Amino acid sequence: MISIEALARIPRIQHGFFTRNGPGETLGQRNCAYRTGDDKAQIDRNREACALAVGTALQHLVTVKQRHTPDVMVVDAPISWSDAPVADAMVTRTPGLSLGILTADCVPVLFGDSSGSVVAAAHAGWRGAFEGVLENTVQQMELLGAARGQIIAAVGPCIGKESYEVGPEFSAHFLARDATYARYFSNQKPNGHSHFDLATFAADRLKAAGVGQVVVSGHDTCTEEAQFFSYRRSVLRSEADYGRQLSAIAIVAR
Repeated sequence: MISIEALARIPRIQHGFFTRNGPGETLGQRNCAYRTGDDKAQIDRNREACALAVGTALQHLVTVKQRHTPDVMVVDAPISWSDAPVADAMVTRTPGLSLGILTADCVPVLFGDSSGSVVAAAHAGWRGAFEGVLENTVQQMELLGAARGQIIAAVGPCIGKESYEVGPEFSAHFLARDATYARYFSNQKPNGHSHFDLATFAADRLKAAGVGQVVVSGHDTCTEEAQFFSYRRSVLRSEADYGRQLSAIAIVAR
């Protein structure tokens, strides 16, 4: 488990960016995604281990059906996976609930208000980050009583710039909105391909939104195979499936 010191210092908040290391089966170690080839009972055990690590029970770990949207939901009670709505971020001020995000190259972002009263978790692939899921999460935290300038946001392990090669149509999509986005693309190749810095893009969006502190983990899920599942790595190897690691945050019940 990877912990970010700035979040760990907030009273009553527990969090973790969990790695693939731990008990597991078909896909290896701690896969936490139901929509894979692993046995559901094993995934329940993997999720339970993560939930317990942030001070909650398995039935109080809330995840959503992630679809690369900018949509944020407020959570105030447990939700079963079968009833989970489509969304890509969650916010709560309810103690005893843990908010979980599944990733395998996209950016998991965990948020905590420095008072320890509001937390959030967001899944930010390039599309979600581009369309505003991070800004929407911050706005919803404010509506629940958080002070924007007192929010700490941790950008967790995701695909690194050197691993994230993209085609010219990808960069054109960004530059059509804002020419200054060119700073997120580097290593231009003769075929028009370049490398995209997803973590920095997400961090800069958070800073521009007025978040008080942004911390970037610096881990590359694609190259650090011993620690992380990676969609890009599985594609490069023509693998049939891949696991997802969980990132979670909770306000611990008194």
